[in-house]
Parts: sequence; structure tokens; C-alpha cells
Amino acid sequence: MGFLDFLKVPDINKGAAEYALTSGAVLLDVRTPQEYREGHIPGSVNVPLQSLSAGKAVLAGKNTPLFVYCHSGARSRQAIKILTQAGYTRVKNIGGIAAYTGKVEY
Repeated sequence: MGFLDFLKVPDINKGAAEYALTSGAVLLDVRTPQEYREGHIPGSVNVPLQSLSAGKAVLAGKNTPLFVYCHSGARSRQAIKILTQAGYTRVKNIGGIAAYTGKVEY
């Protein structure tokens, strides 16, 4: 890992495509319920970052692949830390929906 690797922004479009190809994966939207209602990636599950911080479990096994996104990538980065500390082993920050170019559900 290079010194400036933390500045790299995940590509949500690549992440969503990888999610679609991963059997049994969960696409986790950690934005607020209001933000989720304003548009989300089809098939995603809304578990706000605040709920994760409060210790609420994700409805998946600890080895389930989790693809996590938010608005810009900052909250999803925080969610990855929380999920990893909670014992989830296959978590990936795919970035922010603000850069998403695919279909959105309302």
C-alpha cells in the first residue's frame, strides 16, 4: 500500500458490477432512510451507518460478501471499519452513489 492510496476513490460502477457477479452477495446502502428513498441501486438493502454504529446486525452471515456504498464514499469507509470490527470478513467499500451511472430505484 502506497502513501497516497487512501486518496483513491472506489469506482462504484465497477463495484456494482462485481456485486452483480458475486453469488450470495449483499449490496449495503449505509445512507439515511430519507436518502435511500430519494434513489438507490436496485437490490440494495438500507442499513444506515448510525444503525451499524449502534451495533445493529446486518442480515447476513459473517462470511457473506458485503458491497457497501453511501453518497460519496466517506460513510461507507466508516461502515467497513465497523463491519470488520464486528467480525465480517468479506466487506468492500464500493464508493458513493453520486458517481453511479447505472439504473436507480425510488
